[in-house]
Amino acid sequence: MATQRPSSSTNSEDTRKRKRDNSSCSEEDEKIISSSSPSSSTPRWKHDVFLSFCGKDTRRSFTDHLYFDLKRKGILVFRDDESLERGKSISPELMQAIQESQYAIVIFSANYASSKWCLQELAEIVEWEEKKNLTIIPIFYHVNPSDVRNQTGNFAEAFAAHEEDLKLDIKEIDTWRNACRKVGNISGEHINGDRYESTIIQQISGIIFYNYTMLNILIHDNQKIVGINSHVEEMTNLLHMESNDVRFLGIHGMGGVGKTTLAEIIYYRFSCRFEGSSFISCTGEKSTAAPNLASLQKQLLSMIMQQEIHIWDHRDGIMLMRNRLRNKKVLIILDDVDCEKLLSALAGDRKWFGPGSRVIITCRDSHLLITREVNDIYKVELLQTPDALQLFSLSAFDKTNPPENYKDLSMDFVSYAGGLPLALKVLGRFLFGRTIDLWKSARDKLEAIPKTEIFDVLKISFDGLEESQKKLFLDLACFCRISFFKEIYLAIDFEVLVDKSLLSKYPYGVNLTMHDLLKKMGQEIFRREDPEEPGRRSRLCRKEDVFHVLEKDTGTDAIEGIYLHFDLPDEAKHRFNINAKAFSKMRKLRFLYFDPFRYINWRGNPLNYMPSDKLQFLEWHNCPSKSWPSSFQPKGLVVLSMPESRFKRLWKGLMVLNNLKKLDMSYSRNLIEIPDLSGAPKLEIINLAKCRSLCEVHPSIGTLRRLQVIELGCTGIKQLWNRTLVVLDNLKELDLGCCENLIETPDLSGTPNLEEIDFSDCGSLCKVHPSIGFLKRLKQLRLNGCPRLENFLNILGDMTSLESLSLPSSEVSIFPSVIYSFSSLGSLLLDDWSRLEKFPDLSMLECLAEFQVYGTAISQIPSINLIPKSIRFFDLEGGKRMPGESRDLVKFIDNGYSVPRQSSYPTNRDIGSPVEYETEEKFWVRINFFGFVSLSISLSSLL
Repeated sequence: MATQRPSSSTNSEDTRKRKRDNSSCSEEDEKIISSSSPSSSTPRWKHDVFLSFCGKDTRRSFTDHLYFDLKRKGILVFRDDESLERGKSISPELMQAIQESQYAIVIFSANYASSKWCLQELAEIVEWEEKKNLTIIPIFYHVNPSDVRNQTGNFAEAFAAHEEDLKLDIKEIDTWRNACRKVGNISGEHINGDRYESTIIQQISGIIFYNYTMLNILIHDNQKIVGINSHVEEMTNLLHMESNDVRFLGIHGMGGVGKTTLAEIIYYRFSCRFEGSSFISCTGEKSTAAPNLASLQKQLLSMIMQQEIHIWDHRDGIMLMRNRLRNKKVLIILDDVDCEKLLSALAGDRKWFGPGSRVIITCRDSHLLITREVNDIYKVELLQTPDALQLFSLSAFDKTNPPENYKDLSMDFVSYAGGLPLALKVLGRFLFGRTIDLWKSARDKLEAIPKTEIFDVLKISFDGLEESQKKLFLDLACFCRISFFKEIYLAIDFEVLVDKSLLSKYPYGVNLTMHDLLKKMGQEIFRREDPEEPGRRSRLCRKEDVFHVLEKDTGTDAIEGIYLHFDLPDEAKHRFNINAKAFSKMRKLRFLYFDPFRYINWRGNPLNYMPSDKLQFLEWHNCPSKSWPSSFQPKGLVVLSMPESRFKRLWKGLMVLNNLKKLDMSYSRNLIEIPDLSGAPKLEIINLAKCRSLCEVHPSIGTLRRLQVIELGCTGIKQLWNRTLVVLDNLKELDLGCCENLIETPDLSGTPNLEEIDFSDCGSLCKVHPSIGFLKRLKQLRLNGCPRLENFLNILGDMTSLESLSLPSSEVSIFPSVIYSFSSLGSLLLDDWSRLEKFPDLSMLECLAEFQVYGTAISQIPSINLIPKSIRFFDLEGGKRMPGESRDLVKFIDNGYSVPRQSSYPTNRDIGSPVEYETEEKFWVRINFFGFVSLSISLSSLL
């Protein structure tokens, strides 16, 4: 949601007619706005409203009340003065006033048609309604609309008198009649004594006020709205305007996303339906001081009561609001609320307000809305790319699309903004009228230093954090390792960042993410710690800054973290010469991430000089060290990750690492042993995959009771924990896939919570321990690619949670019935079942989505009624085909879509029972389902 410049298109007659049908503020009012938007060539109106009325009937009553209500709302109204000289025809002054007005309110009363002056005004109004965007709002004041349309009743008598006046031209009278007929056909307000006139006046002035204010919003800075409609529609649903209860609603989102704009639209659309309304901006850190709270209360009450209210103390203000508003239906917008104290002073309780009232609160902190127990919270999402490009283009070019030679550059800036309207507008305005070279220069500068206007708005949320939360935010902005920091910081700190829109949760799942502009804002905060010397900053994540510090040895104890990642081939060609002593001054180093680092020539072993007292996170890909220095004792380490390292061994003896939770030495081809890990009792993940020289693991691994993941795939392991019973209650994943030397699987009786096991492609595996069959929580078991494994079907026992099963080659000729007991099975792979002749009835496996079977002796293409409706991928390799035809009738349903019954084999166009064809070759059937029922079959010879 954001703003864009107005269109210069004009309105159709249908749109003008629809807008006249509105007697109250509703969704149709939006159409009035579009019809009222001036083109770039149309001058602004001098008057918002021209009043046409019969002075004898309504000057001192209804018209006067309407006039002052409009004036009170700031609407410019032209009303002819009582002393204005009346002649045979209306004065040039009145004609000009009609021509320079946006709206004409015509108040038909009993004597209206008796006045030639009034009828001349009416004819002029109708003429200008047809010539330009003049909107007519008729009010039938104690007259019947049909009398106006058809000139009956009082209007018939008046026109009869005019026709008897020989001084009047009959053509002019006909013009008056046509004008009455036309305006009488417009739906308007009919006042006949059944409603209070004050209520009707509020409705009329409310519509005009809404349209008038909306129009000014639209043309402010020559802009209008982009992407607003869906937001307004959803907020309208949440308002439940038909309900008479008091509702509190929240609008939530990150800074600059458009919360205020949405609140303004809602306010001006619906304020006319309330007895009073107020829009309060709560921005600024000083708003919570007592005098400022009283000032905000005064502003709120004065706007609602339409008179100045004096409040000197916010406690008195609370009492006054309770007394004045408890019987009044009000609409209150509290914009950019940042603390509970503000809400307590301005909307402390639903009981303060009369039935049908609505209070809308916009803020960046969703938890603040939850504590206020709002009825609903609406989150304003970022713009999608098409809307984002349109907004940026309107700001940068005054067009909805960028010129051809600016398209790629425009997309760079749109990508940078990440759908944030504030950033799109700020960048667009900054680039307006500049050359392509300057655009490129600005783009390059943004990567290093963000625009101040964007930075300042985003930083408001950061400034409201506590110190621990600020530290967490800056760490995340630098290192982008959200999952790791969950091990260091409290969960409540993450939750606060989410509440304040500094982190976002994925719609489905528990993962968190940070918007790119928020990352850049965080990086700008620690850049400003010392703009000139990176070595005196707390965090380094720009490669230029990292190399400046390492090459020039300018590091200090201010540095807490370094993040460096190479991702460009051109950079990889350059080699850097760095003295390992550059780390020695970084005594407060907590985090270090290098990936990859093979393009640095190190003088000395970096671990010899790296301070380890504060170190919590160490991830170093291709670490050049070949030995672990005895002086390097990172006792506070939480993560040790050194993939593709050159180590043969790590530390000698026992090292106490009470906080270590993850050890990753994967792809370290030279590693031949791992050390005693009993000093790391909190270890949860061990990843030694692809350490091909590793043939055994230290027995201390069996003492790590918190261990959740063991990855030993593609290693030289022959046995795991040497046939002894190991109790690892928390172990969930065990990966020994592609271990060519593995002969037998370990006893898993002590690992009852295992969920995933991978023994696939273990060429020497001969025996699977029967304890596997009793793992009731096991979800995935992979045994495929183990040609020497026999009698494995005997161990498939009480695995009631199994969802994925991959089995090795087998000599069985009948599909094992035990597989039918796995009611949750979603994926089944049978590898090289050469004696399987009959295709099994898989329809009983109601959850099966993926089925693959290879190297079978099946000689007939199976009928599709043997395949469960849940299937999404089906792959069958059969033996030699036998002639025959299946005459089964099939009905396949997917998401409510029924496939007609067929009598022929399914092709790309239909699904049905198969017809077999004689062939000397094997066949292959592959079926893919992509969200709808479709079937593609490939018959091919297999050589």
